[in-house]
Amino acid sequence: MTKILVVDDDPMMLRYTRNLLESEGYVVRSAMTGAAALEEMQSAPAPDLVLLDMVMPEPDGLETLSRMLALTPATKVIMLSGQRDPAGIVQAMKLGAADYLAKPVDEEQLLAAVRHYLPSTEEETDPQVICEDLGGENFFLAASPAMKKIFEQVQRIAGVDIPVLITGESGTGKEIIAQLLHNHSPRAKKRFLKINCAAIPEDLLESELFGYEAGAFTSATTGKPGYFEQCDKGTILLDEIGEMPPRLQAKLLQVLQDQRFFRLGGKAPVAVDVRILAATNVDVKAAVEQGRLRLDLYYRLNAFNLNLPPLRERREEIVPLFRQFMKRMAYIHRQPLRPMTDSLHQMMMQHDWPGNIRELYNVVKRFLILGDETLVAAPASLPPTYPSQGHGRRNSDSPNDLRRILRAVKGEAEAEAIRKALEMTQWRRKDAAALLGICYKALIYKSRQYGIISPREKVSPRASGITGPRRIAAEEPATIRETRMSNSRAVGSERPL
Repeated sequence: MTKILVVDDDPMMLRYTRNLLESEGYVVRSAMTGAAALEEMQSAPAPDLVLLDMVMPEPDGLETLSRMLALTPATKVIMLSGQRDPAGIVQAMKLGAADYLAKPVDEEQLLAAVRHYLPSTEEETDPQVICEDLGGENFFLAASPAMKKIFEQVQRIAGVDIPVLITGESGTGKEIIAQLLHNHSPRAKKRFLKINCAAIPEDLLESELFGYEAGAFTSATTGKPGYFEQCDKGTILLDEIGEMPPRLQAKLLQVLQDQRFFRLGGKAPVAVDVRILAATNVDVKAAVEQGRLRLDLYYRLNAFNLNLPPLRERREEIVPLFRQFMKRMAYIHRQPLRPMTDSLHQMMMQHDWPGNIRELYNVVKRFLILGDETLVAAPASLPPTYPSQGHGRRNSDSPNDLRRILRAVKGEAEAEAIRKALEMTQWRRKDAAALLGICYKALIYKSRQYGIISPREKVSPRASGITGPRRIAAEEPATIRETRMSNSRAVGSERPL
């Protein structure tokens, strides 16, 4: 059972917080002074989470925090304060506080913070689920035999300083496995750096990886260390290794063999101590046969291989992943948790998840924002028919029909998500864009595409004879209208929600 310690010198606040948390099923202990709280920390078992008031008689909150974490470094501590003290908040975070909440604390905000830092009650009662927090939004979860075996392998090889090749379909969690390897290794306190070899142009990749000397090319007025030097004593993940140009693969092979390389334009070798992990979603054997991946580099990288199964082959993890994503997103977006409905559960268990965990993440995010599982339905659950251009309906057996259905459903879901986000943020477009995870220009473009306008922008159709968006465009000066249309074209390629 999860245990929480609440520390506050205000008896009314202490009673309120304790009653709230106990009503949620947590075991709660309380203390009114820092000294009493430290005594509680030394008793067994120690609490899993501490809610600590920052302003108290001696020892004050900051000193109590420091002494608490010295006793139990793994304990998560959330600081509470009714005083706006930025310097105190910064100091608390430097000492190791997990979070800070301003008093008076909103009930939903407090519960969201507690749920974020503690396992859910379902996970507590299921000892078969392995869940390890990796910092930020990242976490590792294993509930299937295949992923539990991978977790055991990670624990065995993390301390052995050898390259590891991580393979699997896109979205299966290869970066998470790389970070897990780093966190369990002796290099855990050093830097972990991910490099996407497909995202950096070929003519820049060499200088980014290995750095350059002053005068190496026209604009190189000073030297610059590359990613390998920046990651010295740490771990570097080369994602999409199959996309690295063959010329650079030869230079990478030298780093793996000798831990030395030459900067671009350099005359002296640079020595580094870096553990190299590589990841790819392509068939490595086919890549070798086609000449896209050097055979000698493949053998060097493949000192140990971790192949991640797709989500459709580890369905035991769909529900635990849903709970973890929901808990973390609800905390980030300050939204109440939404439980999984029976219909959504059925849909998720029947779906094949071609996008794997990344697709599941997006489904949970849409469900949190929309609250309607019919708008987050996966393609596998779409109806087999659609309204035809003529009278009646016809079967949608052709690929063109299926694509038309997908576009229609995607458009409806996007439009509804944008409307909900704008309503939740009182039509503040920048806040709505941040909530949806898209850029501001993309939100403006899509709002116009779907005819979504704020109540302030609406005009009466009777008075104008035209719709709201057209009326607005007609009233704009020509220069503003041309700029807006140019911006709309520029963001037309933005990623979908």
